Amino acid sequence: MLSNRQISLIGAPVDIGAGRRGVDMGPSALRHAGLRDRLLSLGYSVIDEGNVNAPLAETLPTPAANDKLRYLEPLRSFFAALAEKVSDVAQAGRFPLIMGGDHSLSLGSINGSAKNGNKFRKLGVIWIDAHGDFNTHETTLTGNIHGMPLAALAGLGTPSLTHLMGVCPVINARSIALVGVRDLDPLEKVLLREAGVNVFTMHDIDRHGMDAIMNRALDLCSEGNDGLHVSFDMDVLDPREVPGVGTPVPAGITLREAHLAMELVHTHGNLLSMDLVEINPILDSNNLTAKVAVELIASALGETIF
Repeated sequence: MLSNRQISLIGAPVDIGAGRRGVDMGPSALRHAGLRDRLLSLGYSVIDEGNVNAPLAETLPTPAANDKLRYLEPLRSFFAALAEKVSDVAQAGRFPLIMGGDHSLSLGSINGSAKNGNKFRKLGVIWIDAHGDFNTHETTLTGNIHGMPLAALAGLGTPSLTHLMGVCPVINARSIALVGVRDLDPLEKVLLREAGVNVFTMHDIDRHGMDAIMNRALDLCSEGNDGLHVSFDMDVLDPREVPGVGTPVPAGITLREAHLAMELVHTHGNLLSMDLVEINPILDSNNLTAKVAVELIASALGETIF
């Protein structure tokens, strides 16, 4: 928890959960953008734990074109290793900040944050993303597992993912809030409605404003839980703000709206862990996207304008 002012940076350089290569360089981009120094300037003690070893596509057989769970076994092993690392950090009393990497890694980061020794904490999850990531192998259009982690955390999909640490579901679907979503697959919409996930689309943000939406999301996900995990996908921002993202979608939130969302996370309190994902330096300009990500992480961890 943030009250002890101790943060552990954990790199999760995985990209085989996605359809486009390059986000494995995200942790390096964040380090190069000065994340550690920025957190030190806010008064935190910071330990860089290095990277959890991630599988490389070049060392693995190419999945079949009709594979609905691409790279399932190597990814599952990676998620389990990441979960154990995050759990160890959390039990040592440090705040886990996980640097991605594609969004499939949240299966590991959130399982790890929830795991507390032989017990599991009850977490609420704020999932800030252009996409729902609520597909299963039965609904996916691509077979890419970065489109499935949130569904698996809620107990939907293949047992290899839903029972990663032996507990299913890890998160109650009604303790999940999707914020900024604007690109959902047809059957994914059905699953989200049936599961009872709190979905706040760009339409909702346009109508009611980020302040109202985030406060509502934070309240819903905090009720009856031990704390919050925030999973921030950089593609929630408009691509004109951040060109270096794995799966860009037009008409996203502004940089100022993103800062407000993160500032509200901090003022609400009870943040237990966070991951930030989908920075693709190959597509970026002068590491701009990673620099923006550092700014947003700082806002989530207490930096203010005045």
